[in-house]
Amino acid sequence: MKGLLLRLSALDADAATAVRVIAHFEALLGSGALDAISLARSTAGLAECAAGLELPDGRRARFGPGGAALQGEPDAVSRSAELGPSGRVWLERPGPPGPFDELILEWMAIAARTLSGGPTPPRTSGQPDAANAADPALMELVLSERESDHDRARALRLLGLAPELPLRMVAVRGAPAVDAGLDAVALLGRARLEAVVRVTRTGPWGTVLVQPPDAAADSPAPALRAAVADPRRGPDVARDSARRVRVGVGGLVPALAARHSWAQACTALRFAVAGSPREAVADHDALGPVALLADIPAERLAALPEARQLDALAAQPNGDLTIAALAAFCRTGSLRQAAAELHLHHSSVAARLAHVEAALGWRLRDPEYRFHAQLALYARRLAAAPS
Repeated sequence: MKGLLLRLSALDADAATAVRVIAHFEALLGSGALDAISLARSTAGLAECAAGLELPDGRRARFGPGGAALQGEPDAVSRSAELGPSGRVWLERPGPPGPFDELILEWMAIAARTLSGGPTPPRTSGQPDAANAADPALMELVLSERESDHDRARALRLLGLAPELPLRMVAVRGAPAVDAGLDAVALLGRARLEAVVRVTRTGPWGTVLVQPPDAAADSPAPALRAAVADPRRGPDVARDSARRVRVGVGGLVPALAARHSWAQACTALRFAVAGSPREAVADHDALGPVALLADIPAERLAALPEARQLDALAAQPNGDLTIAALAAFCRTGSLRQAAAELHLHHSSVAARLAHVEAALGWRLRDPEYRFHAQLALYARRLAAAPS
């Protein structure tokens, strides 16, 4: 855990703090010696303010940040969480709530429900729950095709999610030298989605489960693009990691069918290209019928003459920028919009497009040729990122 925190701190300080909060409560839950007093005292020390709890069975504890027991009722509760029909946990912070108070209270409530033997239902406040690490074994159960609905529902509840509410999956692939799970935690920490979020790592992917407060919630793709575009005053390594991240967003599905959204997220990830925030995040819903291209074997896509021609262009000096200019122009249909997206002068983009036209014999102002160019770009991406 110490090594993970050191690496995560280099990516995003807020995400690292969130992981520290989670690690604190996971250690308490796994200690085998959890009781009401230790929970209240340790939470007060973690939050650096007074904390208390009242369990449904009548047990009560209240401690200050220095570890001293407090008597009586709290003077002012800054934030609290209910434990069901009766019982609650709370923080007593002077002034406004701290940035991680809600995450602290969520995990304090989970631990308190464990003490009282009750269930641990998901949060329903609709507030951001970014960078909440998940047990990989539970995530595997949720995504399994072999497990029963009963077992998947139980895994969802243990993750703090509601089996009756829809969710969507997000696949993250980051810089080669960085743990994909850490990239996913940092990215979701910046995105601040209005949803319950759980993050883990599955092989080379960061695996993210997003459960919005209602079924009409919009796709998180715009917020994720904003997070890729703005790594928030982080050090150079954070900015470099954000530039190299790719994200695939699956569709909204019933919670017990999360594996279908995961398959869509992995498909969308094959269409994503690191660099431009617009290209780095691919939304399966937005791809529409284009997603069917992913069903074509990678070797057939790589053999397309147009894809091979684009490979040859990319191999030339500054070839990646030429391909990026072509992709931006195909997507926007405007020379100036493509230049603005790439932060280049429009004359520079025009020169690169002229080079593409001369090399491939295309007339990119013609919609038909632009359509061919876009298909060739998709084929090249899918061939380079096989399923």
